[in-house]
Amino acid sequence: MKLLVLDVVGLRPKDLAHAPHLRALGESGFTAPMRTVFPAVTCTVQASWLTGKMPREHGIVANGWYFRDLAQVFLWRQSNHLVQGEKFYETAAKRDPGFTCAKMFWWFNMYAPVAYSVTPRPEYYANGLKRPGIYSDPPELGPALQQRLGPFPLFDFWGPKAGLPSSKWIADATLAVIEEHDPTLALAYLPHLDYDHQRFGPDDARSVAQVAAIDAECGRLIDAARARGAEVIALSEYGIEKATQPIFVNRALHERGLLRVQETSHGQLLDAGACRAFAVADHQCAHVYVADPADLAATRAVLEGLPGVAQILDRDAQVEHGIDHVRSGELVCIAEKGAWFAYHYWLDEAHRPDFATTVDIHRKPGYDPTELFVDPTLRAPKLRVAKNLAKKLLGFRYLMDVIGTDPSIVGGTHGRLFEEEDAGPVFLCSSSNDTADAVDAVDVHRRILDILGS
Repeated sequence: MKLLVLDVVGLRPKDLAHAPHLRALGESGFTAPMRTVFPAVTCTVQASWLTGKMPREHGIVANGWYFRDLAQVFLWRQSNHLVQGEKFYETAAKRDPGFTCAKMFWWFNMYAPVAYSVTPRPEYYANGLKRPGIYSDPPELGPALQQRLGPFPLFDFWGPKAGLPSSKWIADATLAVIEEHDPTLALAYLPHLDYDHQRFGPDDARSVAQVAAIDAECGRLIDAARARGAEVIALSEYGIEKATQPIFVNRALHERGLLRVQETSHGQLLDAGACRAFAVADHQCAHVYVADPADLAATRAVLEGLPGVAQILDRDAQVEHGIDHVRSGELVCIAEKGAWFAYHYWLDEAHRPDFATTVDIHRKPGYDPTELFVDPTLRAPKLRVAKNLAKKLLGFRYLMDVIGTDPSIVGGTHGRLFEEEDAGPVFLCSSSNDTADAVDAVDVHRRILDILGS
């Protein structure tokens, strides 16, 4: 049996009231809330889907973590080799020599043992210029798709412009691959809904309006798959709740002398290898790395004094949450409802690093959702953007410094395990052969293999 799996990021059961195509999909088979894993963030949840395992086993403890042997923080890495454990496309290939998989923008895309894969991959020039790009395997697939569909709209995939065009391009690319190659399993990542849910909060009228927009893209994919006799799964990694309070965990550690920075000509840089303790902030989860066990008590005392911190997990407590892996911090913090962890570590705006006011997901040692906004305090922001774009077109170095450093503007967040099923993630399936009142994230692996084998 052929199968299409749609990762509709941020979709909640309550959103289905505004999503007729997705709602009809569930009505043809079944719909259930998903019991996700902690932290409920993209990379961790996708790894649990891929392997059927908890973070303690697959090792993806967040969207990024501290690589102790390199003394560096890396987020949003794409190598499939980072995920420990056998993925469902590997198992399916062992069972069926004719099996093929198309992995369209799902995470851990690069070097995955699949027939067709495409993922964002910006091009970085020696002169500092950055341009949109994609990585594909086979290598000719990406250029062929861009010739057919136009360039991948990278700046609509993340940043202040992030919105529907990137998800529409991914949907079009997935339809093109299905039409030309007819893979046994097609995986499509549609991030559009996540953007405004984080910008404005999930129940803001502007966010609700976007549910119908992504539903229309899902409808095109569902119709194409069903016309070929394929089953369809649509699911989400997490729900999103209203954000009310950023937690500056690294600033608190800095003030107590546990976090160290390096002074440079372009601002203060987190000196992770020299820190006694620091946090990799990732939505409502913060991995706190403590170099010397003798500093654990002092670090914990700082964390306990922070408003918005609900739990602090030591190694023993991490076992209960399935996140006891060597990549995890010595302490892991979980935020209270509505609270979330901001990465900011400098104590004086005069010493902030130059990348703080840019969209730079790889240099910031933590997740920064303010990258979804143009700094509201800027005068004539469009003029500033235009000047920077002119420098770019002329080949000059430029800094697109239009992002604010006040995270209180963020409207939605996720990562902790929500109490309300209607606000969490959802699972929909066109088949009613294996219905359930709720679906565990770690059971998605089995369900995909069962449909493929039927």
